[in-house]
Amino acid sequence: MPIKLPIAWIVVLNVVGWIAIQMGLAWAFTKMPVRWFNPAKAFGFESGGRFYERVFAIKKWKDKLPDAAQWFGGGFAKANLYSANSEYVRRFIQETWRGELCHWFAMACAPLFFLWNPWWGDVVIVMYALLANLPCVLAQRYNRARLQRLLERRQASTQSSRI
Repeated sequence: MPIKLPIAWIVVLNVVGWIAIQMGLAWAFTKMPVRWFNPAKAFGFESGGRFYERVFAIKKWKDKLPDAAQWFGGGFAKANLYSANSEYVRRFIQETWRGELCHWFAMACAPLFFLWNPWWGDVVIVMYALLANLPCVLAQRYNRARLQRLLERRQASTQSSRI
């Protein structure tokens, strides 16, 4: 804690700081061109999303997470799959990568708060960063794995029908 402040100021800085970081990053990522977001194929262990269903019971809670992309003009809503069109699904996959990266960047901002927090405040900040962002990262990865599986099935079906 290089900067010594009264506890009231620390609380204000923490609350205002996190709001500014979360909203600022959400806004900035929403404004970035979609072409910047080309995720790699899902990891094998994700099993098309089934890993997240088994380990995290993600189906029970993922729909309760907010989608900040809708809060800013031009954001891509990810609450529902509105089309099975391949181009739309590819775009959705890109948007899951955009959302995941935004949450990773937010978590990476946690050490900034170490400047004014006592050691126990650092623990609180890290816990907040993880609890506020990891569920969103998991949901984005889950959706991306499922959507990539959908595209793979569609491509396999198209190729088999051409034979």
